[in-house]
Amino acid sequence: MRKDITVTAEVRNSRGKNEARRTRRLGKIPAVVYGAYQDPVPVAVSPKAIDQIIHSDTGYNTIFNLHIEGGENTPVMVVDQQVDPLRGTLLHADFKRIDLSRRIRVAVPVVTQGDARGVKTQGGLLEVVTRAIEIECLPDEIPEHFVIDVTELLIGQSKRAGEIPLSGSMRLLSSADAVLAHVVALRGETTAEEAAAAPAPTAEPEVVKKGKKEEEAEEAKGKKK
Repeated sequence: MRKDITVTAEVRNSRGKNEARRTRRLGKIPAVVYGAYQDPVPVAVSPKAIDQIIHSDTGYNTIFNLHIEGGENTPVMVVDQQVDPLRGTLLHADFKRIDLSRRIRVAVPVVTQGDARGVKTQGGLLEVVTRAIEIECLPDEIPEHFVIDVTELLIGQSKRAGEIPLSGSMRLLSSADAVLAHVVALRGETTAEEAAAAPAPTAEPEVVKKGKKEEEAEEAKGKKK
């Protein structure tokens, strides 16, 4: 989804660990801009600005303007990041130039809506199996998320990716049969239908143990022979 956000970037004239450390000491992080059949450009940007974009409602699907001082002004998306494993701070980012006239592939979150009947009336459990689906569409038509209504779901019923209505240039890339959410019976419980379908238990053959006197009698017969 395209947002009216502009992030300013400075061109970095050199690369390497020492240059990256100097950039971070100045309150910025190293980044690279690439794509759209143009040469990659090393830049330095504000980590706070990028962190806000990544943690916004549209997250990685946010298209914003990157203004490189003395250079280009282009729409981009964050396609990769490096985070400090201990502090959780942003260390590096990769930006991809976006051609607004060409379709792109994105993963869009899926959220559920409503209280499933199978939970309220049958004591089942709603399980969300897939939290995002992949689609292809024009950059300006990327949705923030998809909503699926699970109100009518009973135990054993599900919502699948192919049931999500798409509009405009959107095309589903995920499998149409991919289960997004379903209602299942709680462990240890069976429905009336499951109980009726279960095979009747078969009786195990009874093993009759011989008594001690019977065993002695058979041994005596064997000796006489």
